[in-house]
Amino acid sequence: MKRLFIDLEKLYNCEAATAECSYYYHPKNSGITRLREIGQFLYICRKCEEAPCVSACPKEALEKQPDGIIKRYTMRCISCKSCSLACPFGAIPVETVPYIISQCDACLDRCKDEDPVCSRTCSIDDAVKFTEVEESEKDDIFLISKNIAAHAKPWKKYHP
Repeated sequence: MKRLFIDLEKLYNCEAATAECSYYYHPKNSGITRLREIGQFLYICRKCEEAPCVSACPKEALEKQPDGIIKRYTMRCISCKSCSLACPFGAIPVETVPYIISQCDACLDRCKDEDPVCSRTCSIDDAVKFTEVEESEKDDIFLISKNIAAHAKPWKKYHP
């Protein structure tokens, strides 16, 4: 199945990743920013027991879910960046916590005969592609949703 494939390793190695977006509810949208945030909370976050990022948020916009994954409530977030500063591992890049929230719907129903705009306009080669890809733990490829896959080296807790 063709999916929007995001290489988080490439996106995190470049601070100025840009791409156009056709998400029509928000004309200045940067869906890549939203995908980076989702991927970061799912696979790069260290899932701290005490979660200093959650404690640092003055508006309770972050919540640690029962599975340990942090969720950001975008309507509560005031983009103060306290969570970024509180993270002892630097796992919450400042640019992934914008005040105006970006979204990505994987261009569902808009890209019938061509690749999504972001895959054609991303400033980093092969960081965003529309391609046949399946989940593969061996290759560090994970499904974010049915239509979006991400490559990320997940952090794993060491158990001696």
